[in-house]
Order: sequence, then C-alpha cells, then structure tokens
Amino acid sequence: MSAVPMSQSPVFDLAPWSQNHLARVEQALSQWVGHGAPAGLGDAMRYAVLDGGKRLRPLLVLAAYEAVCSGNSGAQSGVQATLVLDDAAIRAACAVELIHAYSLVHDDMPCMDNDVLRRGKPTVHVQFGEAPALLAGDALQAFAFELLTPDDSLIPASVQATLCRLLARAAGSAGMAGGQAIDLASVGVALTEDQLRQMHRLKTGALLQGSVLMGAVCGHAAATAYQALSDYGAAMGLAFQVVDDILDVVADSATLGKTAGKDAAADKPTYVSLLGLERAQAYAQELLVEAHAALVGSGLPDTRALAALADMVVRRSY
Repeated sequence: MSAVPMSQSPVFDLAPWSQNHLARVEQALSQWVGHGAPAGLGDAMRYAVLDGGKRLRPLLVLAAYEAVCSGNSGAQSGVQATLVLDDAAIRAACAVELIHAYSLVHDDMPCMDNDVLRRGKPTVHVQFGEAPALLAGDALQAFAFELLTPDDSLIPASVQATLCRLLARAAGSAGMAGGQAIDLASVGVALTEDQLRQMHRLKTGALLQGSVLMGAVCGHAAATAYQALSDYGAAMGLAFQVVDDILDVVADSATLGKTAGKDAAADKPTYVSLLGLERAQAYAQELLVEAHAALVGSGLPDTRALAALADMVVRRSY
C-alpha cells in the first residue's frame, strides 16, 4: 500500500497547533497595535483588531513558513510545537491581520456594506462613529507596512521589500480593493461564473494567497515550493469565498458573528445565486482537492498544518 502524503496525514491535530500560534499572534498584536495613537484613535484601532476573528491569515503565514523550514537543509526543526518563529514571520502574520482588519472596518461602513455587526459585536463605525472608523482603518493599513520594516532589524532588506510588495499587491487594485470595486459595481448585475471567480480571487483570495506567499518568503522557499504554495493559496482562497457565500445562506447571524443573508438582500452575485447551493458546495470540495494536490506537489516534507487549515476553511460552519 502506498504511503499517505504528509499533507494529508490524519494524525495532525490542528487545535493545539493553532492555539500555540494564536497565542503568539495575539500577544504581538496587543503589544504593537494602537499604543500612543492620539485622540482615541488607538482605542478604535485596538477594538478593530483585538479579541475577535479566526486569524486565518496569520495562521497561513506561519504554517507556510514552517512548511518551508521543514524542507530546508539544516533549518530549524520541522516539529511545529517547538519551532522558533523568527521575527519576519510573526511580523508578516500580524501585518496581514492588520490589513484584513482595516478592510473589514471600511467594508462595514455606510458608504460600503452598511453593516452593524462584526465578530459578534458592533462594528467600529457604530461603536466610535464614521470618521474615527475611517481613520482607524487608514492607520491600521499604514501600520501593517511599518511592522514589516522595523528599525535596526536583522531581517534582510530584500525580505522586507518583498513582504511589502506582496502585501501591497494583495491589498490594492490588483487584489482586495480591486475585488471590492468589482463587487460594488456588480450589485444587481448577472455575472458569468468566470467573472464571479475573478471578483472573488481579488476580493478575498488575493490576501489569503498573499499570506501563504509571505510565509514562504520568510522561510526562503525554493522556486518549485513557492509556486506550489501559490497554487495552494489560490485554490484555498477561492474556496474560502465559496464557503462564505454558502454560509450567508444557510447560517444565522448569531453563528456567523455578522449579518446573515445580507448578500441576497443587497442583490449581490454569489456562488449560490449563480450555481445553486448544491453545486456551490461541490465546487468548494473541488477546490479543496486542488489545494491538497498543490501541497503534495510542493515537495515539502511537512505541509500538514496547511492541509488542515484548508480542511477547516471548507468544513467550517461560521
């Protein structure tokens, strides 16, 4: 009988791995975010970032970093529980979360999605007002890049520059902001499946894929592994949005921690509205298979955390 690929091994337990890494991320975010910001700005920044969210993007950074390190000759141990995360990886993990948080602050505002609930609590503009929310989002975006370029750092300048470029591309017109622009322009418009896929690859998938690639850069991934991780991130990132569309239909607001059914109410195109619920669910599973295949093809000896995160994305209920 052939051996089970490491990326698909059933023995990996995601819960303790995640708890260990989430604790490090939460500590770093609490230590770095909002301190010294004037006129209540820091309070709004910390409210937007701390004590909520799945932290999927930071976990993807750290899982990709560890996967690459597991394949580096002479690198640190590939055992996740004892791996010492370097400064670049934890900074990259926090930076992607800051970009994600800023996008949520702005997306929830009345000029965008006009939502009042996020992560089970009032949105930032409801809690602090629209102008402070706008500034908090701006400040979080800027601080993400400050984190990636620390003073007197041992992180090579080339790595800092690459991380900034990856994050800027994932967040800008070629990524998240571009996808949001398409989304706003598509209300009430009948998109083709290709058009919908492109919108979601930019709006949601780009930052998830970028998180994986930033982790790969921190671990100095070889070209073959880098491309395979890029393919994994693309499949997993799109799967996340497909499942999000499904949950908007089948889950309730208390479970989601945000307003359920808002896409249908706003007449926005989704995978469920285009394909139907059953076909959308099948497509999420197809993307999961693609993600696992990319990990197997990476040549990296231990991609179990990335595989488990992809499984979690597709099988989640919130």
